Amino acid sequence: MDDQALMRELVGSLIDDSTVQLITLRAAIDRDDCGECQRVAHYIKGACANLGAASMAAALLSIERQAAQGDFSACRATLAELSSELQKLRSEATSI
Repeated sequence: MDDQALMRELVGSLIDDSTVQLITLRAAIDRDDCGECQRVAHYIKGACANLGAASMAAALLSIERQAAQGDFSACRATLAELSSELQKLRSEATSI
């Protein structure tokens, strides 16, 4: 993107929305709610993919698949990785 102001705004929105959605995702994982895990992970994955946050999108795809298999232990581990990736994005966003 050639428009830095727009990119800052979009990345900021992604960070804000992802932060809220990860709370919802964590709650769904804690309840072993397969459908909600898949829905929320899919939603965030699309936003991440659209903005080039590939590592976050990959982690979310993993959570979708793990939830579909009922492997909530794996979902929890991947969620920890995802939280770390979100923190990296938050740090990198300051340089945009």
